[in-house]
Amino acid sequence: MSLTELAELPAVIDLVTAGRALGLGRTKSYQLAKAGRFPCRIIRIGKTYLVPTADLLALLGLQQNDGSDRKAGTDGDR
Repeated sequence: MSLTELAELPAVIDLVTAGRALGLGRTKSYQLAKAGRFPCRIIRIGKTYLVPTADLLALLGLQQNDGSDRKAGTDGDR
C-alpha cells in the first residue's frame, strides 16, 4: 500500500487490508490472527476480525494525523 492509501484508511479496517499493508496475504493474515500472533491489536466481533488503523500505523512507524496533534496555545484562543 502507498502512504497515500494508508493515510486515507478509516478508523478500523478489516484483517485482509491490514495484512496487505504489512505485505501479508489473506491466508497468512488469518493464520496469524487465529493463532493470536498478528503483529498488532485485533478486535474480534463474532467471526469478523478488525484492526484499529492507529495501531497499524504505529506498527509501521507512521502517525495518524487527525488534527489533535496541535500544540496548546496555537489555536488562537486566549
